[in-house]
Amino acid sequence: MAMVRFRLGTRGSPLALTQAHMVRAALASAQGWSEDAIQIVPIKTTGDRVQDRALAEIGGKALWTKELDRALYDREIDASVHSMKDVETIRPDWLHIAAMLPRADVRDRLIGVETIAELPPGAVVGTSSPRRRAQLLSHRPDLTITLLRGNVDTRLAAVANGDVDATLLAAAGLDRLGREVGHAVPTDQMLPAPSQGAVGIETRADDAAATMLVASIDHDETHACVMTERALLAALSADCHSPVAALASLAGEMLTLRAELLAEDGSARVSGWVEGARHEELGARLAIDLLDRSPPEVRRLFAGG
Repeated sequence: MAMVRFRLGTRGSPLALTQAHMVRAALASAQGWSEDAIQIVPIKTTGDRVQDRALAEIGGKALWTKELDRALYDREIDASVHSMKDVETIRPDWLHIAAMLPRADVRDRLIGVETIAELPPGAVVGTSSPRRRAQLLSHRPDLTITLLRGNVDTRLAAVANGDVDATLLAAAGLDRLGREVGHAVPTDQMLPAPSQGAVGIETRADDAAATMLVASIDHDETHACVMTERALLAALSADCHSPVAALASLAGEMLTLRAELLAEDGSARVSGWVEGARHEELGARLAIDLLDRSPPEVRRLFAGG
């Protein structure tokens, strides 16, 4: 067995481990190493342990990252792998997002029926996402939305067992796990969560060697788009309570950013888009526009408003 040269921290869920293996394979290929030279270190997070309450009630997105951050700070690992949509918008200064893998399918997939319109009146849909809840109710105010957390298989089982009529899962996660289930919801019907479909790798900002090594696998287009979406969240002062959707796309050096803000019950929403060079502060520009046009029931959900 090759000597371990690099340690990757990750959550222990099946999807997180799959993504860590993707990062390991990319790093090994870029460095000309055997994959055995890169150790995957699973770390149990609070978000994995507590499954019966919404994240917003028990500490927000930090529940996915704080144990990984501690391990990185204590030098137990050299880098940590994250689903970028689960990473808090404001990160400690000592951390650096060194790379992102090429983004996968950004869409949500509906499990249980083919379309939202086909859900029977009063159908029960399980989700823990404020965005998905608000978007569903915006299309179908008659739906009953109930809390559903857990890993992919847990949520698929809830539909199969009849605990809920339907649920929504990220297409990227299903694809990475080889689950050919569900029906993709077009982005013009349900814009995804900011950073959905992107896998990021963080290093300690003072660890130049690890940062340079990880940067060798960075996908520039994904990185630019995800950071633009995260800039929108920062300008909105959005948190895990905030029903917000966003998607950036890059064509040459020109970025387009689309976003929408919603009331928690889906009764009001505001959407918009901006376009500009990738170095422009498009996230802040769109945030100001959306907040200016938001009704009070939407604006109050964002500290920036």
